Amino acid sequence: MERKLAAILAVDVVGYSTHMESDETGTFQRLKAGRQELFEPEIAKHQGRVFKLMGDGALVEFASVVAAIRCAQQIQQATEAEPCPSEVEPIRYRIGINLGEVIVEGEDIYGDGVNVAARLQALCDPGGVALAALR
Repeated sequence: MERKLAAILAVDVVGYSTHMESDETGTFQRLKAGRQELFEPEIAKHQGRVFKLMGDGALVEFASVVAAIRCAQQIQQATEAEPCPSEVEPIRYRIGINLGEVIVEGEDIYGDGVNVAARLQALCDPGGVALAALR
């Protein structure tokens, strides 16, 4: 079993179920475009690696907590600046970041380091970034 220290970024869409209920096809297309045009380039720019995709979010590994924070800031700033037609509810994200020890198995990552990032993301305000206090 391989263990290592990693910065984990957990992100999800605020109100995903409501978005999907009101416009499933449009929401899917907007999320897919956002992933291709914003998330993937920013994650690559900051040397991150997506290790898990969910319908409304992702888990991303970074070697540096500074890189994870900068990536999160860029994503949130770009999302807030993105124009949205008035009849469409804008897609907003919550992001949690934790630096902790994780277990690596193949391409996946497990452990408390991941769990804390996910819990922080769930507590985060829409459009915000929540960080774990380093001990």
